Amino acid sequence: MAIFVDETTKVLVQGLTGGQGKYHGLRNRDYGTQVVGGVTPGKGGQDVDGIPIFDSVADAVEATGANASFAAVPPKFASGAIMEAAEAGIGFVVCITEGIPAQDEAKVYNRLKRDFPGTRLLGPNCPGIISPGKCNIGITAGEIAQLPVDGGPNVGIVSRSGTLTYQALYELKQLGIGVSTCVGIGGDPVPGTNFIDCLSEFQNDPETHAIMMLGEIGGSAEEEAAEFIAANVTKPMSAYIAGVTAPAGKKMGHAGAIVSGNKGTAQGKMDALAGAGVKVGLNPTEAGELMAEIVAAL
Repeated sequence: MAIFVDETTKVLVQGLTGGQGKYHGLRNRDYGTQVVGGVTPGKGGQDVDGIPIFDSVADAVEATGANASFAAVPPKFASGAIMEAAEAGIGFVVCITEGIPAQDEAKVYNRLKRDFPGTRLLGPNCPGIISPGKCNIGITAGEIAQLPVDGGPNVGIVSRSGTLTYQALYELKQLGIGVSTCVGIGGDPVPGTNFIDCLSEFQNDPETHAIMMLGEIGGSAEEEAAEFIAANVTKPMSAYIAGVTAPAGKKMGHAGAIVSGNKGTAQGKMDALAGAGVKVGLNPTEAGELMAEIVAAL
C-alpha cells in the first residue's frame, strides 16, 4: 500500500508541451508512472514523446481515464489549471508552481473545499509526491527514494520544504530504510494538503510503520500537527524543524516561513513535537539517525 498515489494512478501533465512540464513529466513517465496524456489548449492532437496532447482536461479524462494531474504551468495560469482539473473529475492534483499570489491560493482552496470535496490538491509550490517503485508525480528524483520492503518496516515522509524532502529521502536510502510514500506539501501560506492530512493517511496505511516529518519556521502547522499526533498517531516518529537561527520578523525562503514575535519559532515547534512523543533531531541527518533507531526497534 501507499498513500494518495500508487501503481494504478493515471496521470495527466497540464503543461506537458512546456519546458518544465516536458522535462519532469517525461522523468515521471520513465520512472514507471502511468503518464497517460498531456493538456495544452490549442495543441490537441499532437504528442510529446508518444504521450498524446489534449486541448482540455475533460477531453483527456474522457480519452484516458486519468485520475490525477500534474500542473506544471506559470503562476497566472495555475489557479485555472487546478480548477479545470477539479471540474473534470480529477481526484488528485499536484501543483509545483511557485509564485502564485496567496489570495489566489486561498480562493482555490476554499472553492475546492466547497464545490469539489472529491479533489485533493497537493501544493502549490511543492516538489510533489513519490510512492517509491509505484508512482512519482512532480520534481523529485526517483533514484534517491528507497523502495519499500515487503512486510516492512517502511517509513512515510511528509515535508514542508522541497530540499528537505530530498534530503530526508536520501538520508533514509543511505541507511537502507524503505519508504512507503514521501509527500512534499510545499511552503506556501495556503497549502492544499497539510501535515495533519498526511499524518492521518500514514496512521491508517498498513505499509507505513513509522513517520518522518520535516517542518520549518512560520505559521502554526507544526504545532497543530503536534496536537494531532498526541491524540491520534500511534506510530513512532522522528522530525526536524528548519530555521533555528532565523530572526523574528524575517522571511526565510518560503512565503509561509516567517516568524512573528514569539509565534512560529523553530524552538516552539520542536518543543511541541517533543511533547507529543516525537523524537526531534537538531539537523536532518540526526532526524534520519533517530528514524534508524526507531526502525531497528520495530
